[in-house]
Amino acid sequence: MPQTPEQILHKIYTKASATIHKTVVSDKVIRERVEYVCRCTSNRAGVRLLMSCLLGKLDNPKIDPRKPYTEIGASDSFSGRTYDEQYLTSFINMHRLPCNPTTAFLTPTLRNIDYALTTDKELVGRPRDLYKKTIELLADVAKNRIAADTLFVETVRILLNLRDEKLARMDSILDDLRHTEGALPLSSEAIVTLIGQHFACKHASRLPVLVVAAAYQAIGECLGERIIPLHSHNAADLQTGAVGDVEIYLINDDSIKTAYEMKMKRVTIGDIDVAVAKIAGAPGRVHNYIFITTDKIDQDVVEYATKFYEETGGTEIAILDCIGFLRHFLHLFHRVRVDYLNAYQSLVLNEPDSAVSQTLKEAFLALRLAAESGE
Repeated sequence: MPQTPEQILHKIYTKASATIHKTVVSDKVIRERVEYVCRCTSNRAGVRLLMSCLLGKLDNPKIDPRKPYTEIGASDSFSGRTYDEQYLTSFINMHRLPCNPTTAFLTPTLRNIDYALTTDKELVGRPRDLYKKTIELLADVAKNRIAADTLFVETVRILLNLRDEKLARMDSILDDLRHTEGALPLSSEAIVTLIGQHFACKHASRLPVLVVAAAYQAIGECLGERIIPLHSHNAADLQTGAVGDVEIYLINDDSIKTAYEMKMKRVTIGDIDVAVAKIAGAPGRVHNYIFITTDKIDQDVVEYATKFYEETGGTEIAILDCIGFLRHFLHLFHRVRVDYLNAYQSLVLNEPDSAVSQTLKEAFLALRLAAESGE
C-alpha cells in the first residue's frame, strides 16, 4: 500500500533515531558529501533541497530527483517546493532540526530554474562546494549508487546529531551562567559593553532590532505600551505591511504609535522619504518614527527629517545611535537593567538560526559568562 509523504517522513525519522550514533552509508565518498551538506552552517539551503528531492523520489519512484522544477516540463519532473513547504517544514519544526525555517526554493540560487540539476551544471551560490556536493548526491540517487531512503536516513541522522550537539553546548554555557546568579549584577555600562561586543561579531544585522524589542519587553507594561511580534528578518515591509522593524502600540489600542527602523549603515534622505510614505499609509497616526543606526549620523539628514513634522500631521522622525539609545535606556531604567539583559538574551536565543546564527547565540552567552564571572 502506498505511503503518504507524512508516513514516509515518520519512517525515516524512526530509522534515523535508531541509528543515530552509527552511519548507514558504506560508501566513504557519499558519506563525506552528505556530512558536508548537513553541517554547512553558513548556508542551509542545500540540506533542504536534498531532503525535498529525496522525499519526492520516495513518494513517487518514477521521478528524477535532479528535476525538482515543474518548469522543466518532463514526465519525471516534480515540484520540490511543494514537498519542501507542505511536508518538510512541519517535519523540521516538529523535530527541531537545524535547518532554515523556510523553503530552499525561494533562495536566489535555487529560484527560477527550468533545467535538471545535473553535475554538468553549476549553481551560482556560496559556498560553491555546498551546491556542487548537493547536486552530486542527487546524481548518486538518480544513478542508483545509493538508495533514496538510505541517503535520507543518513541526512536526518546527521541533523539529529547536529541538533543534540548544539543543545548540549547551549545547556553547558547556560548552566555555567546559572552558577553566577547571586553575584553583583552587571552595571549598565557593563551591559552596554557586552552588547557592543556582540554587535562586533559577524552577521549581527538582526541584533539592533532585538536591542529595541528587549527594551519594550522589559518596561512596556509599566509604560502602558506593547510590542507586536517581530516580523521575519528577511521579510520585506512591502510583503508584511510593516511600518517599521519594531512596532509599538498602546495597550488596548490597535494603531501603531511608535515605529523603529534599524540600519547597520548610514540613514539617507532616501530612507526618510520611504519612511514618510509608510507613515502616510499607516492606519491611524504614528506619533514617532525612529531610525536606530549603528553608523555615523549625518546632520543634514537629521535636519531634513525634522521638516516633516507638520507635513505628516504631527509625526516626529528622529535618528538615534544604537549604542547611545541603549546606554540612555539602561541608565534611565537602571533598576530593570538585569530584566533588560535577560529579555535581550531570550530574544537572541529564540530567533531562528537564519536570523541569528548558532555561532552568534553562543557568542553572546560566552561574552555574558565572561562579563559576569569577571574574566
